This record gives sequence, C-alpha cells and structure tokens, in this order.
Amino acid sequence: MLDELTTQPLPEVDADTFTAAFGESLQATLDLNTWQPGENLAALYDRLAAEVRAAVAQEQRVVEPFRRMVFPRLQKRHGAPPGAGVHTVSVEELERVHRGLLFNGAVEACDGTIQVHDALPLTVFQVGVGLVAYQGSESTWVQRLYRRDLRIALSDPAEEALQLLERRNQRGGLEALSTRDHLSQLARRAIMAYAERAILLRRATAPWRLGHGSPVPFELLTGSGSLDLMVEATRLLEELICGHQRFVFVPSSPPQRLLLSIGQALRPLQYAIVQRLTEYLAPVFEHGVWRGRVTVDTTVDGQRLSPEAWVRRFRDQVVSQVVVGVYRASAVAPPQLFYAHVDHAHVAARIALADSVLQEHRGFPLLLDMAHRLCATSFGRDTLYGPLDVAYTEAGAPLRYLSERTTRYTA
Repeated sequence: MLDELTTQPLPEVDADTFTAAFGESLQATLDLNTWQPGENLAALYDRLAAEVRAAVAQEQRVVEPFRRMVFPRLQKRHGAPPGAGVHTVSVEELERVHRGLLFNGAVEACDGTIQVHDALPLTVFQVGVGLVAYQGSESTWVQRLYRRDLRIALSDPAEEALQLLERRNQRGGLEALSTRDHLSQLARRAIMAYAERAILLRRATAPWRLGHGSPVPFELLTGSGSLDLMVEATRLLEELICGHQRFVFVPSSPPQRLLLSIGQALRPLQYAIVQRLTEYLAPVFEHGVWRGRVTVDTTVDGQRLSPEAWVRRFRDQVVSQVVVGVYRASAVAPPQLFYAHVDHAHVAARIALADSVLQEHRGFPLLLDMAHRLCATSFGRDTLYGPLDVAYTEAGAPLRYLSERTTRYTA
C-alpha cells in the first residue's frame, strides 16, 4: 500500500468536483459555523430524511430510463457471455431450489476468519475455516502460523543487545515495512482465501459449493508476493472452476459500482449476467508483474512455463469460464454480485437468490452467514488469547504484553 501511495499520483479533486459530489463547497464544509452541535438530534433526523427523500426521488427518475437503455445492451454488447441479460425467477422456481438443492444438503457453504496476536517477541496468525449445509452438517479446520522477528542468539551479550535494539527500530520503521507487510498480508488474507477454496473443493461433498468473495481473489492471483503460492492457488482454482464447475461465489462488500448500478435497477427476484471475469480483471493481467524464482512445478503438457506464461494460460483457459452477474432478492435489500461458471450460471443465480430471500432485509445468502457465525464461534478471540494468556503467564512474560496484544488485536 505504501508503494502505491508513493508511486501513483493521487487523482485531482478540484473545487467544482467537491461541490458537485456533496452539494456544498469545501470552504463551507470546513467552516465550523456550519457544523451542528452533536446533541442536536432533531436537526440530524431532518437532514437525513431530506437527503434520503431526494436520493430516492432521483433514483426513481433514472431507474426506468436505465432499464430501457441499458438492459437490452447487456445481451448485445461486444464480448457479452452466453446468457447475458436480465432474467426473472418465479416463486415456483425458488421453491424447487429450496426443496431440491438447499434444504436437502445439496449446497455447502464455506467461510473463514482470522485472529492475529501481534507482539514484539511473537506474532501468531490463527486462520479458521467453517463448512456448513442446511441438513445440519458442519465442519471446521484451523491453522496457526508463528513468526518470531527477533531470532538472535549471539555469544556477546552487548552485541546481542545492540542487534535487538536495531531489530526493534526496524520493526516499526520503513526499512522493514515491505517484507514484513508482505508476510503479514500473505498470512492474513492469501492463506485464508486459499484454505476456503481448498476446503470447498476437497472437503465439501455436496454437488454445489457456495463461497464468499470472488472465486479468483486478487491476493491469490498475485500470490501476495509469493509466486509459489500463486502457482499452487491457480492450480487449485483451475480444478474448482474447470473441473467441478458447480459453484457460486457472493462477495459481501463488492467494489464494482457499475454492476451495483445495474443491480439497483433490477426488480425483486431478477438477476443479470453482465460480463466475464476476465473483463473485470483485465487491468490486473495487463499491469501485473509475475517475475521471479518459482520452486514449485509449473509443467503443463510436458513444458515448464514461466510465471508470466502460467498466468496467461490461467487467464485464457480458466478465468474466461467465469461470469459475473448481479441479483436482487427483495425490494428492501441491496443488490448482490455473484460469480459462476458460464455453463451453470443460471442455476447458480437461482441458488444465490433462493438462499438470499431467506433474509429479506439483507438479501445475502443465509448459508454464508451461518458459515461466518460458525467460524466466529469456533475461532473467536478467546480461542487464541485464552491459551496465550496461560502461555505468557507460564513463561514469566511482562504484563505489558497483555495490554499490547489487546490493543493490537485484529479480527
């Protein structure tokens, strides 16, 4: 993240842009005379009500023109995947999915969680993953990584003290930021993302697999700095996408504003298949750099591929088979994105819709929320910090580590 901030220019936000976005000038925003006392709740409610009314009215004005102009083009635009366009699901179809797939255990959902203990002598990453289905089955797996930055054993105590001081300075400074942050990023997100997809593929037994996020997350496509992880992860994803095929992934915080705009124009129980995943990931493939030493096998059809060739093959033969769509489960719920195999996208969309209508207010798959709660219960804070309390006490560690790991706790 620091590299991005220092190498990429920030987009310019001039006065007109700020005013157009927020309806007032930057100077007015900074003027404390325009700020309201925090206890003035009546003014807060009035302003909120007015803003919501204006936003809803504006949305209603643009929805119908949006539907007339944009929806027909989804199917006809260049590069549109098979099945592109808007589709409506009947209540009878949802009932068949409930009875025939969801409630009889033919769909399993997976989610993960991570707890991090970050103290000077030791950093512990606890990655937990849960797998659930509606017929009552649930399973969990956990992995813990231990990293000690201060691995020094010198015969000269004075030299040891000096090196420890140097290491402590580097640990919080810019010199050690790059490598250390890459290791943390790899441990925090990439390994959990890999584990979720590996368990969906190799531990789930149901015909359909429901995952959280994207089937090809950025941290696995880049390896989070590890080309070996990139190769192992993309090999796993190829087996899931091209081999198993019957999957649907739903992200909880989708960043694609254009797709969400299409979703806002959908009526309840509608979904749209919009594009291939390769189209969305095109900037990553175009600007990504996959160079370096790989120690794992990259042989395909008797030929050992370079990291760049490996990624190109993955893009053309695997990612191209994934389509991106959006659905809306109810009138009061926000639209949700979904990812599916191009040959099974319509069934996948119906599964996501059928599971999401069970939460009318949220419009998000209930099975994924169940998997998340299973992880939170099985691998919550106490499951890591309870044993750490005992271990630190038995080791005679200073009490300051107790407060340090409490303030540095990351969910």
